[in-house]
Amino acid sequence: MGFFCFFFLSFSVFSQNPVVKAQIETSQIRIGEQIELKISVKETKNVIIPKLKLKGLEVVDSLKLDTLRTGLVQKYIITGFDSGSYYIPQQQIFVRNQAYLTDSLLVNVATVAVDTTKIKKFPIKSIKKEPLVFDDYKIYIYLALVILVIIGFWIYYFVIRKRKHKEDEPTYRVLPPYEEAMYKLNELDEKKLWQNNKVKEYYSELTDIIRGYIERELKIPALEKTTDEILEVIKDCHTANTITTDKQTIQKLKALLQEADLVKFAKSKPLAPEIEEDRKDSEEVIHNLKPKPVSKDDELE
Repeated sequence: MGFFCFFFLSFSVFSQNPVVKAQIETSQIRIGEQIELKISVKETKNVIIPKLKLKGLEVVDSLKLDTLRTGLVQKYIITGFDSGSYYIPQQQIFVRNQAYLTDSLLVNVATVAVDTTKIKKFPIKSIKKEPLVFDDYKIYIYLALVILVIIGFWIYYFVIRKRKHKEDEPTYRVLPPYEEAMYKLNELDEKKLWQNNKVKEYYSELTDIIRGYIERELKIPALEKTTDEILEVIKDCHTANTITTDKQTIQKLKALLQEADLVKFAKSKPLAPEIEEDRKDSEEVIHNLKPKPVSKDDELE
């Protein structure tokens, strides 16, 4: 009785059941030809279809599971690459936790007969070259870019930069100390500072012109020295006979610088005739205050 029960249960689980079904389009194919294998299940819930297992055949594609009103359909595209007869083994499908087996299916794979006597012979073709891609030109493109960068740098550095440097260079001629001082005095006159009650600014520019002339012409750092220091150096140069001037010129320079100091620091306000006199004295100082020319005997010494 126990053996009979076991046999009955085994048969109900693994025997062919109309719940699952396996079908193929044809059982005769040629090598490489594809056919469709369809597994149908007459249930839609709690269905498990394991991975398809084949021997001698190969799965080309597994299509999307179709859900129908009466059940599920799973389709596969299969083929064979070796001639022979192959079985698609029984596939175990689980429906509501119960196993069902499909039928095994026979597939015959035949070779393709070729009649060589009817094949037209053609000469052997030469090896066809593959189309060129970016990688084939990559090294040449990189080299070209490097060369362009070098040429661009050379053009910028040796042509544009030098041209720009030349354009930035001053094109005016540097005036000699005397001519520069006289030119600046004329510019100062045109500003009309003291006439517009800007006496302090006027004397500041006037003494700067004189100091600048002394610094350039006599090589004395007059712009950095005080009035007393400038006068002391001028007297020493006069005593050493290194400048061509007289005591009257030195005295006018002293009076002019001291007057400017009073205006700038003591808020002195000279009258118009005094300002005009200082302007005249400044031109005489510049005209008479010059370095002594170097004679040939001095050069030999």
